[in-house]
Formats: sequence, structure tokens, C-alpha cells
Amino acid sequence: MTYFGLIANNLLEGTKVTLTVFALTWVFSIPLGLLLAMLKNTNLKLIGRLLDFYTWIIRGTPLLLQLFFVVYGLPILFGEFFLMPEILGAVITFIINYTAYFIEIFRGGMNAIAKNQYEAASVLSLSKSQTFIYVVLPQTIKKTLPSIANETITLIKDTALVSAVAISDLMRNTKDTVARDFRVEAYFLAAIIYLVLTYAIVYLFKKNEKKKAFYR
Repeated sequence: MTYFGLIANNLLEGTKVTLTVFALTWVFSIPLGLLLAMLKNTNLKLIGRLLDFYTWIIRGTPLLLQLFFVVYGLPILFGEFFLMPEILGAVITFIINYTAYFIEIFRGGMNAIAKNQYEAASVLSLSKSQTFIYVVLPQTIKKTLPSIANETITLIKDTALVSAVAISDLMRNTKDTVARDFRVEAYFLAAIIYLVLTYAIVYLFKKNEKKKAFYR
């Protein structure tokens, strides 16, 4: 068996962890981002200001710092109640972080919809919920797909940060393999895995964009 074959299993085990963090973050942060973007666009000033503060803090500080704070800082400040498995802390941190970015993405998409779209919906006697479901939401998704794709690609690469809190993801297993064997082939194999994952994301989003091309 070649050396690549010997190390592939270890790296693929790490890839499972990487994909777990990625999938959970993506599945929870997008709906949360959409919901909070809707709230931010309402006339509720207090909620708007709180969300402004939240997005300012999260987008203005490094994700790695947030990761350290949730995994190590919260138990120091508040005791064992906030002591959690590193993987859970990482997922929570990533969801909080990426939700802030998706809020701004969706808010920008909603604000880009022309006012006459709302007027037309009113003429057709659509309720506010119907206007959102049938008019606002489809166009928002179409307008924000490129930005969502970019954030998704960034997310798959950002998952490498979880290695800093002793989680055996693809990056950590790669570093451990190189340190153990003093050979660099693991770096190349890890790069190939990341490239395959990002290519798959780009491919899926391009297919999705074509399906929604009828929204102008």
C-alpha cells in the first residue's frame, strides 16, 4: 500500500468532522439569518438596534477569538454549566458567527426589491405573509445566491479553525500526520479534499442559479 493510502483513512475521518461542522452551521445559520433579517427590516427599533449591535460585534471580531471564548472563556466566567464538548462549542460558535453574515446578506437582498413589487402585491390583495412568500422570498433568494455561495465556500475553509480547540477535523489530522511522519504528502491530500468540497459547492449553486433564472 502506498503512503497516500496509509494516511487517507485518517484524513477522511477528519473530513467527516469537517463536514459535520459545516452542515450543522449551514442548516441552522441560513434560516436564522433569514428570520432575523426579516425582524431587522421591521419598524421595531429596539430589535433593529440589538441586531445591529450583534452583527457589529460578530463581524468585527475574529472567528477564532469567538471560538476560544465559547469553548474556554464561558466556563471560566460562568462555571461548569457552560462547560461543553469542544465540537458542540465549535458548532454553536460557527452558527452565531455565520448567522450575523447571513442577516446582512438577506437584508440587502430584501432591500433591493423594487417598491412597485409591494404595490403590485397590494393591488392583487395579497396579505403581508403572502407577499413575503410569493414575492419577496423568491426574489431575495435569487438575488442573494452568489453571496450565499461565497459564504458557503468560506465556511468550508473556516472549519479548519476548529483544529485550534483540539477537534480532530481534516486540518488537525493533517497537521498531526505531518508532525508524526515528517512528510508533506498529507498537505497535498488535504488540499485536494478541500478543493473537491469547494468544487461541489460551486457546482450545486450554479445548478441552483440556473433553476431560479426566471426571477429577474
